[in-house]
Amino acid sequence: MDFYNSYAHGFARVAACATPTAIADPATNAATVIAQAKACHDQHVAVAIFPELTLSGYAIDDLLLQDPLLDAVEAALAEVVAASTDLLPLLVVGAPLRHGNRLYNCAVVVHRGRILGVAPKAYLPNYREFYEKRHFAAGDLSTGQTLTFGAGAPDRRTSIAGLEVPFGTDLLFSASDLPGLVLHVEVCEDMWVPVPPSSVAALAGATVMANISGSPITVGRAEDRHLLSQAQSARCLSAYLYAAAGQGESTTDLSWDGMTMVYECGGLLGETERFPDGPVATVVDIDLDRIRQDRLRDGSIDDNARTYEQWSGAFRTISFEVAPPAGDLGLLRQIDRFPFVPDDPARMAQDCYEAYNIQVSGLMQRLRAIGQPKVVIGVSGGLDSTHALIVAARAMDRLGRPRSDILAFTMPGFATGATSKGFAWALGEGLGVTFEELDITPVARQMLTDMGHPFAGGEPVYDVTFENVQAGLRTDFLFRIANQRGGIVLGTGDLSELALGWCTYGVGDQMSHYTVNSGIPKTLIQHLIRWVVTEKFFDEAVGQTLTGIVNAEISPELVPAGEDEKPQSTEDAIGPYALQDFNLYHVLRYGFRPSKIAFLAWHAWHDPALGDWPEGMPADRRTGYDLETITHWLEVFIKRFFAFSQFKRSALPNGPKVVHGGSLSPRGDWRAPSDGNAAVWLAELHDALPD
Repeated sequence: MDFYNSYAHGFARVAACATPTAIADPATNAATVIAQAKACHDQHVAVAIFPELTLSGYAIDDLLLQDPLLDAVEAALAEVVAASTDLLPLLVVGAPLRHGNRLYNCAVVVHRGRILGVAPKAYLPNYREFYEKRHFAAGDLSTGQTLTFGAGAPDRRTSIAGLEVPFGTDLLFSASDLPGLVLHVEVCEDMWVPVPPSSVAALAGATVMANISGSPITVGRAEDRHLLSQAQSARCLSAYLYAAAGQGESTTDLSWDGMTMVYECGGLLGETERFPDGPVATVVDIDLDRIRQDRLRDGSIDDNARTYEQWSGAFRTISFEVAPPAGDLGLLRQIDRFPFVPDDPARMAQDCYEAYNIQVSGLMQRLRAIGQPKVVIGVSGGLDSTHALIVAARAMDRLGRPRSDILAFTMPGFATGATSKGFAWALGEGLGVTFEELDITPVARQMLTDMGHPFAGGEPVYDVTFENVQAGLRTDFLFRIANQRGGIVLGTGDLSELALGWCTYGVGDQMSHYTVNSGIPKTLIQHLIRWVVTEKFFDEAVGQTLTGIVNAEISPELVPAGEDEKPQSTEDAIGPYALQDFNLYHVLRYGFRPSKIAFLAWHAWHDPALGDWPEGMPADRRTGYDLETITHWLEVFIKRFFAFSQFKRSALPNGPKVVHGGSLSPRGDWRAPSDGNAAVWLAELHDALPD
């Protein structure tokens, strides 16, 4: 496997191009297209699309019905076809073409010296500034047909004269060597109708939709195009390429902005500046694996296809071979370092608002449903228990109950630090909850003695038993206190810990009566707490305490550190949460191969200077990771997630799903055998890594 090659990982490079138009000058327009096609070839593009009526110009009115112009279009198209012979991209070019007794507004699909097919515009606008029915015939019923070039000009021979090619809106173009690249082409107005041709094409298997457009610009229309392209790509679980006419089109009564953009499953991958001078192109890598995986999980598309089989079952498929280049081609799309945490501040605020309120409303409903018990929670002064506590405090506020109905306990053990204990006390007092300290060390020491553990005899043996005695006692106390005082134990463990099995099973932090953090990854919790501080839900003193907690190193504080030793670190044991949350997202949300996850992680993390960081991320945490580090912790994740920790998730207490990446509830997003193994995932990773 060519590990650093994007095509090897299921990506396809596409380009939505806007080129200057020479009005009614097909030869010049063909030369412009050829030059841009060569530029796309140099950028390793597999599919490049151009605006509507590329070769003639869109706004030429009745010139469209002049034979000299139409003859010149076919000659220009022949030049494009000839020039494409040694070029990588499949080209989609707009042209007015004669067919039968009528003229059609067409998208011509060209690749390596061949015309693969012609897709006519299905729906013709004939309102306000548009009057296309004056010149063109609608192509909505033109399925199963062929078009013969040169039939309208028998005395003007070109290299494509006499060529018969598939013609209709029922064409799919499938790459034989790029699984998942199945292209459908529509023209401008086709995406503005209630049932676009691309919707039916998606039901037939199209994964990439192209819209070549001549849409003139008016105030607000660019936003409409975005909304339509976004919605179509999201609804059809596909990529959607859009290219509009621009510079050079006639401004007799209209103007043009040369808008280009690419969406994938509802997300904008890229766009160019509008109103350009000269040619522009949105060049991005679309993720065919993602599209395929989304459709694999979402059976509704196939169900919908059954309903409309009389339409979707009638498509013709034309095969072509891309033969993508080898080697490192880079990756032309943004890979979020923190897929659970948006880089955009406005989106971050919106996500935090939703996440926090999902947690709060989930807890409120549970408390209402079981008679408004008190909430019992262990507070260590670490991230998870802190966040669960401020969720509980907000829930009490909204229920109109006193925060004193939250019974919070800090339970220091053998390795509890003064800093975290101080945070716990400051938080409890600042929030006005009922707060108590319960030292577990005497009971833990007695238990270790009764067990005959070496630590009880003075030996520095800090094994998993030593750790779990402390974790188990804390949970045991909380459950018994809940019995005694009429409460429920509120769990604090998060999604990241559940994925890695970093929790104590049964009588331990894995269990509670209800949990609010089980749907929140560690990296998001950090930003949620920062957001709570920014929103000033609590007073300034509490805000300062919360900020200190977020900035502290993550530690279970179960193993004592020597005088010159570093305190116990969770991330030293199971890996940086930044990487492990990255791995979790791409396994849980998309089911990607480990080699692809490593490839994505390398692009996201190998250079800290590249890309965006979430707002509020401290400078000292803006680090990078090389491929060796990435794959080491990915192996740890694979072993722990697939082969070790499912039994803990199979007995997960109730708690709300929060993030779009998924949850690990055995009643919801993730159902897996507790006795699984990781051999297949590890083998795939090892086989794909570079030597």
